[in-house]
Amino acid sequence: MKKLFYKILPLAYGQYFNIYAFFSPKKTAKKAFYFFCTIRKGRVLPHQKEYLETAKKEVITVADHNLQTYHWPGDRETVLLVHGWESNTFRWRNLIHKLKEANYNIIAFDAPGHGYSTGKYLYVPLYAEALQKIITQYNPKHLIGHSIGGMTILYNEYKNESSPVEKIVTLGSPSEFYKLMDHYQGLLQYNDTVMTAMDIYIKDRFGFHVNEFSTATYAKTNTKKGLLFHDKLDKITPYIDSKDVHENWKNSTFITTEGLGHSMHQEHVNDQIIDFLKE
Repeated sequence: MKKLFYKILPLAYGQYFNIYAFFSPKKTAKKAFYFFCTIRKGRVLPHQKEYLETAKKEVITVADHNLQTYHWPGDRETVLLVHGWESNTFRWRNLIHKLKEANYNIIAFDAPGHGYSTGKYLYVPLYAEALQKIITQYNPKHLIGHSIGGMTILYNEYKNESSPVEKIVTLGSPSEFYKLMDHYQGLLQYNDTVMTAMDIYIKDRFGFHVNEFSTATYAKTNTKKGLLFHDKLDKITPYIDSKDVHENWKNSTFITTEGLGHSMHQEHVNDQIIDFLKE
């Protein structure tokens, strides 16, 4: 019964927006956009608290959001960790262990609306604004991003090419915004009126159409050294997206896995990241 409820609920919202768009497409677009960006989990859970509390650093304000940062000190270059959708800094615990062993200086932060950071919504331009503020504050040499975190890193690199970053790692990251929106449309069964109105809203607000946002395209101008991981059986983000990014990113290496899933916490993945940073 519960599963049926959660299957029907998105369709009910979709029908509401479909009808509302007939009378007010602009207002519908804004409401549908924020529904898309609403965060429903990713706050710090009880078993995560002790680990994160010991590393808490300063709180940084970006776009009226208070972002919690974390620090694990080391003598080598600074590495900045950027987590994915509905996650938080705790997701990096296995990699942090490896980075500490290698004596890297580690900085991480909770995205708006995630972990200990304030907010209810997250979208890539906001995440990129937060990321750029953290980069300016801590001057990292290396960036590592999972899922939407990796997408955000590549978008921000395209927008801010003069950053001090030398190496970038992405794990299971999407590339094409239109694929995310297609999935969203399928989930809620939006009609084309809603989707067209959302596209216009996104263009007016952020300066790009849905089908223009592509980290595979942005990668063409990326001069940094890159390492991309993606699992062929990833059920969350398409494997082809990282493959396309790699093909356009001249100075990148692409590692294909099979059966590791989307999270990619495995030790041998983390070992390869450390080796890449040490090169």
